Amino acid sequence: MRKFVAPVLAVIVALGLAGCQASVSAGDVEEQIKQQLAAYPELAPDEVECPESLPAEVGAEMTCTATKDGQETQYKVVVTSVEDNTVNFSIEPA
Repeated sequence: MRKFVAPVLAVIVALGLAGCQASVSAGDVEEQIKQQLAAYPELAPDEVECPESLPAEVGAEMTCTATKDGQETQYKVVVTSVEDNTVNFSIEPA
């Protein structure tokens, strides 16, 4: 398994509504991880998978899996703030 030293990345995305609870869709989180890691060629994943939508609640977290050249790396995603229709979250190696 590869070990990477990556910065903690902050991401801002607009909210979606899933039922009555605001959340960021798994697809939106996956896309943000791809975009943020693209700035680091050694980390840029071929694919990212997140298990579910990310609740728009400070402290909500989940682990997503990024795959690059067949190697998987886990990333912890944590909501750092929510304001109006904007969710900020950090991405760091798990």
